[in-house]
Amino acid sequence: MKKVELEIVALSHSITQTHSYAVVLGEVNGLRRLPIVIGGFEAQAIAVALERMQPSRPLTHDLFANFMTTFGIELTEVIIYKLEEGIFFAKLVCNHDNESIEIDSRTSDALAMAVRASCKIYTYENILEIAGLYLDQPEGAADAASDSKTAQIPVSSNKTASDAEMKNMNMEELNQLLQKVLEQEDYVRAIHIRDEINSRKKK
Repeated sequence: MKKVELEIVALSHSITQTHSYAVVLGEVNGLRRLPIVIGGFEAQAIAVALERMQPSRPLTHDLFANFMTTFGIELTEVIIYKLEEGIFFAKLVCNHDNESIEIDSRTSDALAMAVRASCKIYTYENILEIAGLYLDQPEGAADAASDSKTAQIPVSSNKTASDAEMKNMNMEELNQLLQKVLEQEDYVRAIHIRDEINSRKKK
């Protein structure tokens, strides 16, 4: 399967859903985005590393990164290798004594580690085709967002349709709603709309 390189372009927080965050991965040299719902703790862990902040005491992911460095284990890449019932599965690909070792991981933890190790992040083309979102933006805007590497927490509208209202929408209306929500950068909401669209395509 073809691997596609990704990079973290934003952290998104939705005010329509309490404590809901998404880490937004962007296709390198492409317009596709892969938003993944994560918890508040994981969002903080990623934001701290993106902003190069130095906590007074090591956070859990910092401790693990220090442990790996101390014992000569190099994190070479992170691969998001499976999507099952809306859940993404990831693995850490490590090198120790010239031996490649794969370690299963929650995707949010894997991304927090990837930022600390400055390693590459990949997924497979089939996953990006199923769960990716196309982001229409001017040429160069994606690169600007990638270069900043800052955690963006945009404010989103709470006037988007509820889950119950989405059930009564046709596919055209859902796609229009998806574009509206993407313009607002409410990726958490976009994930739910995307999943509703994908579930109907399977029927």
